[in-house]
Amino acid sequence: MAITFFALLYFQIMYLENMVKMRDAQFSEIVLRCLSSTGSYLEKRETMHFLEEDIAVLESSLLEMDDQGSRRLGLSNAVIDSLSGLITQQSADIGLTGNFDQSLSRQHHIDNIEGRYRNMQQTLRGQYLYQRELLNEVILSILRDAGKRPAKERADSTIIRYYLRNELESSGLNMPFNFSITNVRGQLIYTTNKFERESPKNLYSQTLFPNSGSPLRLNVEFPQKNKYIFSSVRFIIPTLIFTLILLIVFLYTIIIAFRQKKLSEIKTDFIHNMTHELKTPISTISLASQMLNDDSVRKSETSLNRLAGVISDETKRLQFQVEKVLQMSVFDNSSSSVKLTEVDANSIIQNVVDTFKIKVEKFGGSISCKLEADNSLINVDQMHFTNIIHNLLDNAVKYRDEERAPQLSITTKDINDSTLQIKFHDNGIGIRKDDLKRIFDKFYRVPTGNRHDVKGFGLGLAYVKKMVEIFHGTINAESEYGKGSTFIINLPLS
Repeated sequence: MAITFFALLYFQIMYLENMVKMRDAQFSEIVLRCLSSTGSYLEKRETMHFLEEDIAVLESSLLEMDDQGSRRLGLSNAVIDSLSGLITQQSADIGLTGNFDQSLSRQHHIDNIEGRYRNMQQTLRGQYLYQRELLNEVILSILRDAGKRPAKERADSTIIRYYLRNELESSGLNMPFNFSITNVRGQLIYTTNKFERESPKNLYSQTLFPNSGSPLRLNVEFPQKNKYIFSSVRFIIPTLIFTLILLIVFLYTIIIAFRQKKLSEIKTDFIHNMTHELKTPISTISLASQMLNDDSVRKSETSLNRLAGVISDETKRLQFQVEKVLQMSVFDNSSSSVKLTEVDANSIIQNVVDTFKIKVEKFGGSISCKLEADNSLINVDQMHFTNIIHNLLDNAVKYRDEERAPQLSITTKDINDSTLQIKFHDNGIGIRKDDLKRIFDKFYRVPTGNRHDVKGFGLGLAYVKKMVEIFHGTINAESEYGKGSTFIINLPLS
């Protein structure tokens, strides 16, 4: 499924890329065609300019010749028409009468008309040759004098803007543009206000007057070209977005599946550990109750007292484990049972340390307490705050290094006017970085698995974090594997 999603996303991206390339090629083709049309239009305007100059110089003579040619041309047309009618009529007359003298007279008249017609043809031919020479003269003038005209006259900015805009709009590109005119050496002649001289974007160029002595170059840029191209392919963007959303949802589903798998493993570990933790005191109580049925044991007061003490201790142990589980279920749903009161953190910590010294000294270790906070009044639930201190110290003893005596320390200090910091440090086995991120998760234990060398359900640190958050504080853990751990609690001052 993952391969399918990635392949689908890849093909959609490739399709979008090809569409953009195709639109870009179409855009370039239209622009180059419009630039070429603009160049042709400017060449025609320059040709008209030189024609008008030559005509202005020879205007009087040309008008006179044109007037004479018009009269002659009108006469020749009349002559041709009359000649055709006359020949037809004369042929009919000759056939009807057969008068020889009249025929001679009419034939002479026809010869005169034909002569005049040939003279007219010679006149028209001379006029045509004259006009052809005049056109050749104009062409030579363009080739010789075009380069001498000012560039701003040859390529007028207003004409270029108007004509190029019309060409682009007729081709479907109704968008703003800027342009400049340079010579063949790249020297700038003039430019529009918004034209980027340093690094123009989406630039197109066209040579103007390529056959003249000093051609020019028209450079046109389209600032909104990219916006135009992507607007024409924006219909495919929603499909990419939806595919990406599906991919994200799929990946999230996979992550949830792995989390559920991990949770299932933790749950299995919890059941194994809980079974062992509950089975041990139950077995001890069951064994003690069986011994009470023995008559010899009942007769001995010492044995009765010892068995009663065992049953009492194991019952308390069993009750403590059950309460731990019930505690977490209660605080997962609500914190209504917490009663916040103003207490002295230094005093409570000192009391817990005094009662915990015996347990630490049992393993040959020591515990130090430096209560340096001047203001240690905080709003907490006294019972739960005491449990927090006790749980952290108990973990330090549980996860001690067997090769060295445990060394525990607790310090308090005011880090600012509104926060009290409590720091716990030990020299135990430490926590790996991978485990350090999850030690506050419910049911998570280090190490995991069906291990019973360290008792517990993986609820102690989860309970501590939950209560600290209820007290509006924060807790962080720092550890180096094999060297020890440090827990830092920050609580707001009363």
